[in-house]
Amino acid sequence: MSSVPRPPRLLPSQVSASHCSNWISAVTGLSPRRRFDTPLIGVLPGEGIGPQVTRAALQVLEAVSAVTGIRSEVTTGGDIGCDAEKTGGNPLPEDVVAFCRDVFERSGAILNGPGGSRYVYDLRRQFDLFFKISPIQAHCGLADASPLKTDLLQGLDLLIARENISGLYQGLGDSIIDSDGALITRHAFTYRESEVMRFLNAAARLAATRRGILTVVFKQHGVPTISAMWQKCAQEVARIQGVLCKMVDIDLMAYQLISQPSEFDVIAAPNMFGDVLADLAAALLGSRAMSFSGNFTPLGHGVYQTNHGAAYDLADTDDASPVGQILSLAMMLRHSFGLEAEASAIEQGVQQVWRDGWRTREVMAEGAKLAGTRKMTELITEAAANAAERAQ
Repeated sequence: MSSVPRPPRLLPSQVSASHCSNWISAVTGLSPRRRFDTPLIGVLPGEGIGPQVTRAALQVLEAVSAVTGIRSEVTTGGDIGCDAEKTGGNPLPEDVVAFCRDVFERSGAILNGPGGSRYVYDLRRQFDLFFKISPIQAHCGLADASPLKTDLLQGLDLLIARENISGLYQGLGDSIIDSDGALITRHAFTYRESEVMRFLNAAARLAATRRGILTVVFKQHGVPTISAMWQKCAQEVARIQGVLCKMVDIDLMAYQLISQPSEFDVIAAPNMFGDVLADLAAALLGSRAMSFSGNFTPLGHGVYQTNHGAAYDLADTDDASPVGQILSLAMMLRHSFGLEAEASAIEQGVQQVWRDGWRTREVMAEGAKLAGTRKMTELITEAAANAAERAQ
């Protein structure tokens, strides 16, 4: 662990909304984005439950916009993931690349439904979406639905930052048959020091705007050369940004994340470690269906998504939870477009529906009222519009 001078530590309950309002600015080092009253939202509905939950998010957006007066331009792209691969042989088709590029060039952001195969990995590499943030925050979770102790979510506010464009998921593999006829598979990947520095510097800037605590995940003796690079870079960026930096092995990190999550502020992890930790942390929120994230380029272009998969078995069943996709929209409005009032209204709408006792099937509890995809969308739409009206 390295320790350097840093701002006074704030407890989670002392962290105001201002500490969470400029994540893109912290990641990129650029000035905060102004308010966009005419945001451009490019939608990639995806596959499985993707079209259902992205429609739900847009329904909520339309209702809130009618109250606050924003005039969103919504444009829809083509097939992605397994669907695109079946028809064209590529999970990230050229028309989708062109669609995303056009949205980014026009200062828009992407609302992404789930896409399978290599889609998300190829998209991140294509557009240098190097930094992923998965927020794990009390106001976006349902403590009584968590399999863990309910008090773990109280006042919780941590961010899991994941390096997206290097590491295991961006490596190359092959298979050979040896002289004995045995199948051997190999997978090789690299980390450039400049890429690790860029990622950790962004994570440290993010931590500096919050409680000033950066936890960097590695496996010191399991992968010693990579871990040594990450530790060297972490110590340097901590000194530059004036934050406390702690190095934690991945196995201990997984344990501490669910046993004492309030001890953490910004957790920065290599690609695969960050993937696993974000899904594990969803247990604190109550369900993986509630988890969501944003992926960012060095220029602040953003792609927002749920952290769950396509759930093909739930497609067109009215059993899918739209909450994660709706909350990813709120994250987009706040961080890509400066629309704090609209984002807050959506979050308050979700919270109100939960307070009223409504639950989707995966978090159903005794005494609660069951809502399918359509019903939950209608309830959140109405509650979010009401919250927006109260704020006028």
